[in-house]
Amino acid sequence: MGEVSAAPPSPPASRPTRSGFIALAGRPNVGKSTLANAIVGAKVAIVSDKPQTTRRAIRGIATGPDWQLVLVDLPGVQRPRDVLTERMQRRVEHELADADGCLFVLNAEEGVGPGDRFIARLLSGAPVPVIIAVNKIDRVDRAATAAALQAAADLEVAEEIFPVSAATGAGVRPLTEHLVSLLPPGPFYFDPGQRSDLRQELRLAELIREQVLRRTREEIPHSVEVQIESIETPRPELVRIEAVLLVETESQKGIVIGAGGRMIKAIGTAARQEIERELGAHVHLELKVRVRRHWRADERVLDRLGIE
Repeated sequence: MGEVSAAPPSPPASRPTRSGFIALAGRPNVGKSTLANAIVGAKVAIVSDKPQTTRRAIRGIATGPDWQLVLVDLPGVQRPRDVLTERMQRRVEHELADADGCLFVLNAEEGVGPGDRFIARLLSGAPVPVIIAVNKIDRVDRAATAAALQAAADLEVAEEIFPVSAATGAGVRPLTEHLVSLLPPGPFYFDPGQRSDLRQELRLAELIREQVLRRTREEIPHSVEVQIESIETPRPELVRIEAVLLVETESQKGIVIGAGGRMIKAIGTAARQEIERELGAHVHLELKVRVRRHWRADERVLDRLGIE
């Protein structure tokens, strides 16, 4: 599952442990990131109603008394359109090949569609057990839930199917327990208190991008990325952060800045609050907007941004 640092001390040898990786698959906007956060019990992936929100295989780490479940929140499975989505697709295939199981997330509110059936065909040859979570059952009635569960079964790809609501937590515990049962015996990969393997600057960049996605129009989400330029701690209780929002055109820059700078100010205020919760310190956040044409096709930019 990629490179991991040397494993920290695991629980005492008298308590056998199991650990492993579960890949999250699903078309864009089915709630994979929200479900990852619910299983881990902390915010490890940003949430947005915009497709293609997840660009990195963000690992969420859930740890129990004798188990550690590492979730790999895959980029939305889709046919590659540019260098960025080609990288995302390669990462999907790589993570699936090395996982111990796959959690395929469907949307009960929208039902099973062509995109879900396309992914099901990809997963039909997966070398690991496939589990389906039918998410967002809190938004539909019992009849619609039953129909969604039957449609999930008709895909004929899953060993087990679980109705869940990532938003309310309904059904998340039995789903987690089943995923844990798929893990092989082994020591923990990460410290029990660790929730994600993203470097700090990437975690903070994602929190800023989340606020951009929430506030901008449809032409912006796929075209914006955030790069942290500096993080300084002049005092233990204060963190100064400078970040650049990369867009592809001057018109997009104008949208992100907004009339009189109101949009960038709103993004900065909301992002600062999220980062303060993440760091537990007062944050001074400075945002700049820079045009970098065709950055999604620039391998060097993608490397710097940590998009593998």
